[in-house]
Parts: sequence; structure tokens; C-alpha cells
Amino acid sequence: MKILKKIALVLLIVLVGIQFVPTMRNQSDTIPESDFMTVNNVPKTINNKLQVSCYNCHSNNTAYPWYNKVQPVAWFLESHVVEGKSQLNFNEWGTYSNRKKNSKLKSIISEIESDGMPLFSYTLIHRDASFSKTEKKVVINWMSKLKDSLK
Repeated sequence: MKILKKIALVLLIVLVGIQFVPTMRNQSDTIPESDFMTVNNVPKTINNKLQVSCYNCHSNNTAYPWYNKVQPVAWFLESHVVEGKSQLNFNEWGTYSNRKKNSKLKSIISEIESDGMPLFSYTLIHRDASFSKTEKKVVINWMSKLKDSLK
């Protein structure tokens, strides 16, 4: 019984200790001129859906939930944001070549069609981030037209 108490005490100390390890914050007050929404003059309904479903992980401004202050959750969220931005950063859209934009649009369409994005772990808590069938259709059609205009 003493060994279990010691293990529990060590775990508690570690859990409290890791709360003091900081994480990077992905927050910016500015919207760059190279932002996807600005460059493409995105319709309001699509703009709103992309903001809710994509921008937290794929832009330079994440709206952090309260639980982002709790470790190891903060590390988990930070890794998702870093990975998301490495794949696509909507704030840098205007700096991409047309070839890269075309490739990214193809990937966006594919991910939305296959329900690969937004991530299931994200939509568990952010229910409004999920795409309805109608929203999927509208966004995919608009993205397809944008992709075709880049050729």
C-alpha cells in the first residue's frame, strides 16, 4: 500500500510540475494582405465556415479554449497547430505560387470530401466545425471554381 501512495505522490508532483512548462502561442492581431479571405474575396458564408472549421490550426491566429492552459493538453494542441500550419497557412496564401495554390485547393477539397478535415478530435469539442452535407457541397464547389480559375 505504501508503494501505491509513493507512486501517486510522484505522479501528482509531476502533473503539477509540468503545468509550469510554457507552450508557444499562435496568436496575432493582424490579418495580412496575403490572407486567403482577402486575396480571394471569399463569400461571407464560406468565410465564416472556414474561420470556424479551419483557421484555428491553419492560420497565425488560434482562438484558444480555456483548457489550453492545462498540460499535457496544451502540448497536444500546440503540436496540432504547428502541424496544421506546416501543411497549409491561410494567412500566407497570397505568397504561394499558382501551382502551390492549385495543389493546396486540391488537397482542401479532398480532405473535406473524405471527412479528413477538420480532425475528428477537433469536432468532438467544436461541433460547429463539422461540415453538413450542404456546407460541404457549397465549399467544395466554390473551391473547385477557384482552383479552375488558377489554371
